[in-house]
Amino acid sequence: MEIKPIRKAVFPVAGLGTRFLPATKAIPKEMLPIVDRPLIQYAVDEAREAGIEQMIFVTGRGKSAIEDHFDIAYELEKTMSERGKDLSVLEPTRLGPGNCAYVRQQEPLGLGHAIWCARDIVGDEPFAIFLPDEFMHGSPGCMKQMVEEYRTIGGNMISVLEIPHDKVSSYGVIRPGQSEGAVTEVLGLVEKPKVEDAPSNLIISGRYILQPEVMRVLEGQGKGAGGEIQLTDAMAQMIGKQAFHAVTFDGNRYDCGSKVGYIEANLAVALERPDMADEVRAIAINLLK
Repeated sequence: MEIKPIRKAVFPVAGLGTRFLPATKAIPKEMLPIVDRPLIQYAVDEAREAGIEQMIFVTGRGKSAIEDHFDIAYELEKTMSERGKDLSVLEPTRLGPGNCAYVRQQEPLGLGHAIWCARDIVGDEPFAIFLPDEFMHGSPGCMKQMVEEYRTIGGNMISVLEIPHDKVSSYGVIRPGQSEGAVTEVLGLVEKPKVEDAPSNLIISGRYILQPEVMRVLEGQGKGAGGEIQLTDAMAQMIGKQAFHAVTFDGNRYDCGSKVGYIEANLAVALERPDMADEVRAIAINLLK
């Protein structure tokens, strides 16, 4: 069976970001910075590193800042150029017309529905999904690690992380089959199980490679938990019909949908940056006194 390459990525960025109000009243939560790059930029950089060519953003009302961010800022670049400033800092923010597409999710009907909104652009090929809130920090990036495995085995893939067993009830968890290296066969998905019922301590963590058939499943799927169309439900239906594996990410995940996780991500990145690590460490030690 031919394994088609992953050329397209879907970024569901239509959420309201209510947990970060009032900061997100006028600015999309995906534009909140980790040090000096917005969350969405990290996700796009991770996609590019994995060889993905086309970025598909599923947006909603009030998300135009994301489109502006990946556009050419003519006045800014002209002014910087005239002042002899280095323009290379803006290079990652340029996505040409062939490399990005924007589609609207007009009603907040859940993650599965957001992905389904991109069906015409995805077409009949496998694609990646990035949840920008889940900041996956490592080298190589999470999606590159997944694509390396995908090239050998194909099918559907999710990234997972191993966490302490007593913390599993906050997450989606996989029911594992056979394991080899970082790759584990997925026999089932359980959303927020009780600790005693959890089939493993491997949690689903915001990166997916899915075959186009998932769009057909989403098409006919009713509402699930929270009255929303859930992606997990659609993936569960594909287990057993197509190959389904999990890749354990070698790196760190920061939940930037929560305030504490967001602050942790900023600190972690700042402490790795040669231009500021020493100062930030000194500030942190001082504050802890």
